[in-house]
Amino acid sequence: MHNLGTVFRFEVTRTLKKRSFWIMSLFFPIAIAAIFGIVFFSNRATHEASEQVAKQSFSIAVTDTSHLVAPALLQAIHAKVVPDKQTGVHEVATGKVDAYFYYPADVSKQTIEVYAKDTGLFNNNRYQAVAQALLDQSVASTVSTQTKAILQNHVAFTTTTYKDGQVYNGFKQLIAPGVFLVLFYILITMFGNQMLTSTTEEKENRVIEMILTTIKARTLIIGKILSLIVLALIQIIVILIPIVILYLLIGDKLSLPNFDLTNIPLDPVRIAIGAVIFFLSFLLFTGLLVAIGAAMPTAKEASGFFGIVMILIFGPLYAVTLFISAPDSPLVTFLTFFPFTSPIPLLLRNAVGNLSVPEALLAIVILAVSASVVMAIAIRLFRYGALEYSKRLSLGSVFGVKRKRIQ
Repeated sequence: MHNLGTVFRFEVTRTLKKRSFWIMSLFFPIAIAAIFGIVFFSNRATHEASEQVAKQSFSIAVTDTSHLVAPALLQAIHAKVVPDKQTGVHEVATGKVDAYFYYPADVSKQTIEVYAKDTGLFNNNRYQAVAQALLDQSVASTVSTQTKAILQNHVAFTTTTYKDGQVYNGFKQLIAPGVFLVLFYILITMFGNQMLTSTTEEKENRVIEMILTTIKARTLIIGKILSLIVLALIQIIVILIPIVILYLLIGDKLSLPNFDLTNIPLDPVRIAIGAVIFFLSFLLFTGLLVAIGAAMPTAKEASGFFGIVMILIFGPLYAVTLFISAPDSPLVTFLTFFPFTSPIPLLLRNAVGNLSVPEALLAIVILAVSASVVMAIAIRLFRYGALEYSKRLSLGSVFGVKRKRIQ
């Protein structure tokens, strides 16, 4: 194992020198930056357009058979009152006024009709906005401020929930442990293919024979796996730093939903459980993808199994509501403890708080044993498949080699 450091440094350095690694690493923050930019400039353009429309004045004719619109408001905007709808429509059609509003006798059952001169797809919305504003302001003047707030849904609410006699905010509680679920999803999605092909490059380049003359297969494969873990951590940093910087710089200008993220609870038990599950899950699927790559003669054949692995990992997301509403159901129990489907259910249930400590410990033991077994199989597959260029290996053939040698 004295060559382990050499293998580790070589794999990390070689990957960091690849343009594809940085393209994949930077793609996510660049995409987020692009979305932020689109939202920012869209909001800015919309605001500017709204200001321009607000500055524009247009002539209005009104027929109010509902008697709800206040005459004082009509006078304030110099609106022309016409006796009937036919006259009002004719006024617009002949260009005498820009817009005509017809308020029926019962606006709760009949439609308010707007006739206006076309000023473009988006600018035409201003006519209905003015007709609505006239009605809202007229009615608002007849009721109290309190009644107005209730009718306009401007009443503020605060909700305080309790769990085990203590104040409990479920949304804030899931943020810290939920980070591990997000990271696992991002890393497997963006880094999985590199895990799959990490053991096939040397085979395709026909340099594996020379490597194995000086380095044991076990040392080589462990070095590759450790380098993948470190590269994944680098990728996490590369992804998070630009996003945090962008949010701090222009986050307040994006009109994002306003969530109070101050005083986020940090439950050390749930955070520790999430971290351990994240590490073991990542190790398990790294070993699985490395094992598949080691058994395949080429990266092209190995990539055919990538979709199957993705289904195992992310298939449980289709039952996401069950993990929250029915955590004790047999399906949830199976998906939680079956190692190849457990990462998402475990991380999600730990985030929402319905994964008990005994369940978490049992799942961690299962994941640890499974990861160890998969790693051992990956090393053995690589040992016997490193020089196999023409066909894929099977577990039977690999373990059969051992039996034949013993005999």
